[in-house]
Amino acid sequence: LNQLRHQLESAYSTSSSYHHNMAEKSKAKKFPEVQGGGSLILAWRIKDKKVLVVGGGEVAAGRILNCLDADAKVTVVCPASGLNPEVAHRVERAQVTHVDRLFEPSDLDGADMVLVAIDDPAASTTIWKLCKERRIPANIADVPPECDFYFGSVHRDGPLQIMVSTNGKGPRLAAIIRRQIAKSLPKNAGNAIEAIGTLRAKLRKIAPNPEESPKRMGWMIKVSNKYDWNEFCDLTDEDMENLLKFYAGNQVPTIDDLLAMRETPGFNVKDVFDGSFGFCVGV
Repeated sequence: LNQLRHQLESAYSTSSSYHHNMAEKSKAKKFPEVQGGGSLILAWRIKDKKVLVVGGGEVAAGRILNCLDADAKVTVVCPASGLNPEVAHRVERAQVTHVDRLFEPSDLDGADMVLVAIDDPAASTTIWKLCKERRIPANIADVPPECDFYFGSVHRDGPLQIMVSTNGKGPRLAAIIRRQIAKSLPKNAGNAIEAIGTLRAKLRKIAPNPEESPKRMGWMIKVSNKYDWNEFCDLTDEDMENLLKFYAGNQVPTIDDLLAMRETPGFNVKDVFDGSFGFCVGV
């Protein structure tokens, strides 16, 4: 306990000195103005979390798909007669657990999130109040004051997810903006990001220590700035292994050098940067 206290005191002292120096340097610096009224945009990880969906119509279908895409365990409470074709499909495929009746308070037991999409304002408000009592985050469709969070318009391409939110003010406008953003993206953006993720995972294996985090981050920034989308998509496992050999020296080869290494077993990293490898390049 004494050792922990000493470590915390030392960290606090270092942090205080750091923040004092930063404060002195930033006196003349302008900072972003606070814009109230927004939402905190997060990538909420709900894998294996229990999500309760009350309702089985079109809105519920969209909510269900979003949650299944995030690997949540979804339970749908709705009479079978109220299920639309898509929700019925999810039930038939056992992608969700279906409770064939109207909502009951006991349905909230164990729920991590509640999504309500029914055409009954009074019942929706009752469920909202029950969720507040139990401190369960909830979203009541089309009733912004009764939402702990909003659903935005989402563009998905593999690991890439982009959400546009109007904070409940204009969902249709959010969809229009999202489509415009999607059109501006490279068609292979998702594949490129997947490749970067694979490279990062490999890097963590050869440099696992937390102390190396700044260096890892800095090197990955260099790599991300060095190659374009198509070049990332074309990287093979061999290319990534060769690329990682440059991490120790905090260097990044050109794509031409990296591809040439496929045919040059036993290459020396130093040769790439002094011109001996056949190219004369810089970092």
